[in-house]
Amino acid sequence: MDISYLNIQGTFYYLCSVLDGCSRFILHWEIRESMKEDEVEVVLLRAQEAYPEAKPRLISDNGPQFVANDFKAFIRESGMTHVRTSPYYPQSNGKLERFHGSLKRECIRPQTPLSLEDAQRVVGKYVEHYNTRRLHSAIDYVTPQDRLEGRHVQILAERDEKLEAARERRRTTHQKQSFQPSQKMAEKANS
Repeated sequence: MDISYLNIQGTFYYLCSVLDGCSRFILHWEIRESMKEDEVEVVLLRAQEAYPEAKPRLISDNGPQFVANDFKAFIRESGMTHVRTSPYYPQSNGKLERFHGSLKRECIRPQTPLSLEDAQRVVGKYVEHYNTRRLHSAIDYVTPQDRLEGRHVQILAERDEKLEAARERRRTTHQKQSFQPSQKMAEKANS
């Protein structure tokens, strides 16, 4: 879980996102005018409601929302565990940091939303694309949704079968070509 800032027409809003670290799937996100501890709880609760079977280990930075006593109590009562990253080391939460950077670079800046509602619309489209159509190199070029729902195993097996079939075709073609004498050798033999 992480919070980032979005500059929408000179006004800064808070983007709070919850990402599944294994699949890179964005479980929930919200853009708000403020992001206090209780608002972070709401975002996390909505992500948890969408995936009630999950028993997450929450990773966050050391922002004031995440170190607040009420937030710690919320985490305990929710049955989650919480790990905070090392101070001044954003790589500790790199998957979400990367998502926020990509979102700003590929969505917010090029589309320049004109209002909070417009930003919510364009971010919603981006997240839908990110989750369901964008292939990720870190998860073997499958979509986060395919990974989250376990389809990646079948997709990777089908890819392996296609690659092996292509290798076999190349081997067969190469063997046929290497056993056929060249045209010049055939002409010399006939003369």
